[in-house]
Amino acid sequence: MGSANGESRQLRPTARSFGADADRYDRARPRYPDALVHRIAAAAPGPDLLDVGVGTGIVARQFRAAGCRVLGVEVDARMAELARRSGVEVEVAAFEEWDPAGRAFDAVVSAQAWHWVDAVAGAAKAARTLRPGGRLALFWNVFQPSSAVTDAFAEVHDRVLPDTPNLWTRPALDTYAPLFAEATDGIRQAGGAFGEPEEWRHEWEHTYTRDEWLDLLPTHGRTAQLPPARLTELLTVTGTALDALGGDFTVNYTTVAITAPRTPDAASPPASARP
Repeated sequence: MGSANGESRQLRPTARSFGADADRYDRARPRYPDALVHRIAAAAPGPDLLDVGVGTGIVARQFRAAGCRVLGVEVDARMAELARRSGVEVEVAAFEEWDPAGRAFDAVVSAQAWHWVDAVAGAAKAARTLRPGGRLALFWNVFQPSSAVTDAFAEVHDRVLPDTPNLWTRPALDTYAPLFAEATDGIRQAGGAFGEPEEWRHEWEHTYTRDEWLDLLPTHGRTAQLPPARLTELLTVTGTALDALGGDFTVNYTTVAITAPRTPDAASPPASARP
């Protein structure tokens, strides 16, 4: 993936599509490992955290439970409103265009959302928003079912969506690798504002019931934009495939974080500015 402004702007309609069913998104989307949340919080010099692409507030609530003060930035007003209902403060804007108004943060995080942001402009904006020594952490949940389930999903895709790339035919981490590389390159191109990026990985697993997976499926980026009839067909055929496999199944998750500290000698926002 490139990091040109034009590409990230073209993706924004997809980013905004999730708000069409924000309640489902908040209910069905997986959470993030508490170990990673606490690791990021511990690596930041203080508790003030900015969540870019806060969505419905899933990881923001986890960081609040870990003792952080969280402000979210979200491009979709419907997602932002749901996050606010759970007590998360949110400002509606694309991150590249958002005005920090002199505020500074100890950490800038983005969960499952940085690929909607221009990687270079976003890293530069994060650098201007972070206090020296603050932590930028960009992370994604990457899921991989067993080979039997993956093969079944690949067959469903070929049957229902033959005109779109079948991502089930590749290991999930390979599919996400360009996102990690783009995030890393964006940090490196931020004018020396950050130390060398690191990759943190946390592995975990989750067992889905048939109905839980069918509830989650419409929240995925490609699926969320399907016409209603095609989505109904995908859910029906997927449900039949899961019935044949016994219903419940376990997904192996790897949560991958691309993270770097802001260098102490970079130009700093006012130390007294608080979110």
